Amino acid sequence: MEYKEMTYKDAVNLAMTEEMRKDENVILFGEDVGLYGGAFGVSVGMFEEFGPERVKDTPISEAVIAGCAAGAAVTGLRPIAEIMFMDFTTIAMDALVNQAAKMRYMFGGKAQVPMVLRTPGGSGTGAAAQHSQSLEAWFCHVPGLKVVVPGTPADAKGLLKAAIRDNNPVVFVEQKTLYKEKGEVPMDDEFVIPLGKGEIKREGSDVTVISYGRMLPRVLEAADDLKKEGISVEVVDPRTLVPLDKEMIIDSVKKTGKLILVNEACKTGGFLGEISAMVSESEAFDYLDAPIVRLAGLDVPVPYNPELEAAIVPSVDQIRQAIVDVVTNKR
Repeated sequence: MEYKEMTYKDAVNLAMTEEMRKDENVILFGEDVGLYGGAFGVSVGMFEEFGPERVKDTPISEAVIAGCAAGAAVTGLRPIAEIMFMDFTTIAMDALVNQAAKMRYMFGGKAQVPMVLRTPGGSGTGAAAQHSQSLEAWFCHVPGLKVVVPGTPADAKGLLKAAIRDNNPVVFVEQKTLYKEKGEVPMDDEFVIPLGKGEIKREGSDVTVISYGRMLPRVLEAADDLKKEGISVEVVDPRTLVPLDKEMIIDSVKKTGKLILVNEACKTGGFLGEISAMVSESEAFDYLDAPIVRLAGLDVPVPYNPELEAAIVPSVDQIRQAIVDVVTNKR
C-alpha cells in the first residue's frame, strides 16, 4: 500500500474528497466551508472541484445546519455537516438528539440517517471559554449517535470514510491542535477503519494507558520516555467512543493489571468515567492490582491566558509521573 506524509487536516480533506468522487450523494455544507475552504482550511479546494451544488456555505445557524443534515440524510443523501466549533453543537442539539438520533428507532428501522457532523473541539489555541470545549461525552449519552475522535492523520482518514459510509448519524470530533500534525497516510481510496475498532498504539506489559484525540501524542511521548527507565507502557486508543472496543480494553487490562485513563475533557461526567466503570464491571476487574487512575481536564471553563489554559489539561510530565506512581504502587 502506498503511503504519503500529510497533515491531519489534509487527511480529513482527502477522505471527504475521495468519498465525494465515489458517491454523488455525498455533500458538504457548513459555515465558510465553500469559497473560504473552512475556518481551519480543512475543505480547501473542494468547492472548486465539486461546485456549489455539493459544497455549500450556510448561514450562521448551527440549528439549521444540523437540521438540514438530518433531513437530507433521511431523504437519501449522505451529508457531511461542519459545525465550526464544537461549542456550538449545543445550538444544534435538538436536530441531533431529538431528530437524527431517534429517526431509525421511531420508524421501526425503516429510516436511515447517514449523516456526519464534523466539528473541531478542544483547547490549546487561545480561543477561550466559548471556543475550546471538549463535549464528546454529551453525545456518547445519546442512543442512536456514534462518536469518533481520531488522534492521527491516518485514523482521521480511515474513520471519516467509515463514518460517511455508515447509515447512522456520526459525530466526528477533530482536535484543533492536531490539524497541523503530520503522519503517514494510506493513499488507497478503500482504506477504511471500521467504527468500533480501537488500536493498540504501543505494546507494553506494566500498565495500560487509554487515551484519544489531543492527549494521545502526550501519552505516547511519556511512554517513550519511560521505556528508557525500564517501564513498559501499553498505549490504547479507542478511536471511536461509541461504539467502544470493549474487548480490546479488557484484554489489555487483563494483561497489565493496571489502568490509567487520560483525556482533556472535564473530569466530572467525562467519558473516562464510563471506561472505568466498564472495566470495573467486567472480568478485567479481578486482574487489577492497583486503583484505576483518571487524568483529565479541570472542572473549569477554558481560560484565555496561555499559561492557565495549558495548566488545566494533563501535561506530559503529569502523565509520566502518574504512570511511575501506579507502576511503583504509590497510588
